[in-house]
Amino acid sequence: MSRGDAVRRVNPLWTLGLFRSELLTTFRRWRTLALLGVLAAVPVLVGIAVRIETGDGSSAGGGGGGGPAFISQITNNGLFLVFTALAATLPFFLPMAVGVIAGDAVAGEAGAGTLRYLLVAPAGRTRLLLTKYATVTAFCLVATLVVAVSALITGALLFPLGDLTTISGTRISFSEGLLRALLIALVVAVSLIGVAALGLFVSTLTNSGIAAMATTVGLLITVQILDQIPQLHAVHPYLFSHYWLSFADLMREPVHWDDLTKNLGLQALYALVFGSAAWARFTGKDITA
Repeated sequence: MSRGDAVRRVNPLWTLGLFRSELLTTFRRWRTLALLGVLAAVPVLVGIAVRIETGDGSSAGGGGGGGPAFISQITNNGLFLVFTALAATLPFFLPMAVGVIAGDAVAGEAGAGTLRYLLVAPAGRTRLLLTKYATVTAFCLVATLVVAVSALITGALLFPLGDLTTISGTRISFSEGLLRALLIALVVAVSLIGVAALGLFVSTLTNSGIAAMATTVGLLITVQILDQIPQLHAVHPYLFSHYWLSFADLMREPVHWDDLTKNLGLQALYALVFGSAAWARFTGKDITA
């Protein structure tokens, strides 16, 4: 084997080291910590607001059982604060945070002048891009769990815990409720992989991290607006945000899987399309910074 072949062959341990380095770099940034702090604060604010509102014995607002309407059940069981917090953060806060991290993944390195130095190492552009995407998806999971854990702690401190009633009216144990809360958090995290791929693609189009982050968040807001226009109902099922709140179906007995599977399939499609577009752009990009 020639020395050149040895250099080009990438050691899997080196790949894991690159991924570990990307994770540490991402989660040590003040911007990342600030985003996670804001996400952790949302359940606390919601819990305190519900506690104050129901201090005189009245019930919290909401009703109907789906999505944000879980708020009406918080006073009976603090575990419902997990579902309410995820429903409150998913339309904007969570995807915005993911969009910021994804938009900065490549463009931020290019703007700082460190991207070409990363490519000097025997990683290759494809491997580096996959590492970047894996880091962003890891952030999706961490951000979602931060919201869920913050909500669970707040709910336990402010409200009673115990068996809970599903949307279908059946009773399940607290342990099963915790399991469903974890499953819901995982579904919410997977619901963000489409935004992650979109942000990564945008990040390959520019050398400005700020421009990439702003564009990604702008596209996110645009899609959310389009999803609220009744006249565009024909395209709604193809928008990545359309089935986000389908996680509420995991609180039915039996679970309704139709919208859940549509959501997961749609996210996989967006990840494939924009991931491929990011790869095509990045592998053919002239890296000058």
